[in-house]
Amino acid sequence: MSESPKKLNYFVAGEWRKSTTSKYMNCFDPSTGEVIALAPQCTVEEVESAVQAAQDAFPAWADTPPNNRVQILFRMKALLDRDLEELTELLARENGKSWNEAMGDVLKVTEVVEFACGIPTLMMGKALMNCTPGFDTTQYKQPLGVFAGIAPWNFPAMIPMGWMAPLCIATGNTLVLKAASFAPQSSMRILELWQEAGLPKGVINLVTCSRNEAEILLKHPLVKGVSFVGSTSVGRHIYATAAAHGKRVQALTEAKNHALVMSDCALERTARGIVNAACGCAGERCMALPTVVVEEPIADRLVALLKKFMSELKVGPAYDKTTKLGPVVNAGHRQFVMDWIQKGVDEGAQLVLDGRGVVVPGKENGFYLGPTLFDHVKPGMSVGDQEIFGPVLCVKRVKTFEEGLAIMNGNELANGSVIYTQSGYYAREFVKRTDGGMVGVNVGIPVPLGVFGFTGHKHSFFGDLHAMGTDGVRFFTELKSVTTRWFSEADAKQGDVANSWDGMISMPDDKK
Repeated sequence: MSESPKKLNYFVAGEWRKSTTSKYMNCFDPSTGEVIALAPQCTVEEVESAVQAAQDAFPAWADTPPNNRVQILFRMKALLDRDLEELTELLARENGKSWNEAMGDVLKVTEVVEFACGIPTLMMGKALMNCTPGFDTTQYKQPLGVFAGIAPWNFPAMIPMGWMAPLCIATGNTLVLKAASFAPQSSMRILELWQEAGLPKGVINLVTCSRNEAEILLKHPLVKGVSFVGSTSVGRHIYATAAAHGKRVQALTEAKNHALVMSDCALERTARGIVNAACGCAGERCMALPTVVVEEPIADRLVALLKKFMSELKVGPAYDKTTKLGPVVNAGHRQFVMDWIQKGVDEGAQLVLDGRGVVVPGKENGFYLGPTLFDHVKPGMSVGDQEIFGPVLCVKRVKTFEEGLAIMNGNELANGSVIYTQSGYYAREFVKRTDGGMVGVNVGIPVPLGVFGFTGHKHSFFGDLHAMGTDGVRFFTELKSVTTRWFSEADAKQGDVANSWDGMISMPDDKK
């Protein structure tokens, strides 16, 4: 008889606590279909205790000099390097990413930790001496307080522990993280590394809960801001609700990224790049490339190559290092994607390659889907316009660059966009005119490094300041402008004539 899956704890004020809830959510190994852990649906009181712990930790942490704070981040970077293999296997086992994809997920945490180590410089403000006669002004970037991070399941390490945690705490804030109930263990293990690195109690707190309890984080008076990654419908709700309660929000949401494939592209290399971008991470990423807009003269050849290369992908367990396409996250999501495939058939798209019914010998209960390819996807077919979040690629045929660009810009989900071409002219026109916030020229997944922002557009983002990069630093800080004036002994005796609005206005010499 196999052992019962372990019940996970939540983390508040520097300690792991057993939840008093009677409700637990299944965490699967997608490669086998087995339940490997149970995540607590933390109670209202437990979520509120996490917020209070973060608030209690804030004053001392904010008062810690940035140079001292980043010493913990330096140690954290070393610990992530030390435990890279362990974290990779854990993430692959709970999420279903192939080995290399899981390792990439973890390495993106390290990338942003490294960037956040520059906080002493990144938090430096601006100053101007004698900005008006006798007055000096300095601007400081200061932390705000408690932030909430609401993370998705598709990148269990990168998003909560890369996009959210490092810049939040490096700038002197504290964090309540709602980890994804489907895949919380990577975040939990990385949080243990933060403890080992010397992070004070209460600076990061972690809960798992349902949407009902998460709603507390959007309205709680102690929470100053919310960082979210997930669906557009939920992101729009989070943005509206949290903003209505006076909080700043960054909500990164759905995508339907398109590639425009020109007739002059390097065809075989382009096809391989598209397959990697469409099927990597089983298509479960907001920077996947699920739709291709191709010029008609090369469309038949491109589709043939796509079918060939997709058919060659080895479908298998995530932790088998030879696997190229791992399972999707759970049975419910597999059914969701299969329903989309059937919808594409019903809408009249041509099903060139059908990934339904794939079985991995010895892992028959795993949540596997093979790569799926649709051709002749027409305007108005929802399969080509809405996010599917699986290894499904749609091909739309066009006559010209202008027609292709118009189709792409007509979509409301503008996270990223790509062009494949050898023409500098068309590449430049595309970069200038595409609505996509992250743009690739012969690059299928144009995700920027952590020193840049993750800049989705239109309904792929709600807020003003994006994740990572200098936008991320600004999101987690607020400006304070300080104006000073000092007097000589003689001036002080005359009285502060100029200590008024008039004294701070720089007047032209001929008007003085």
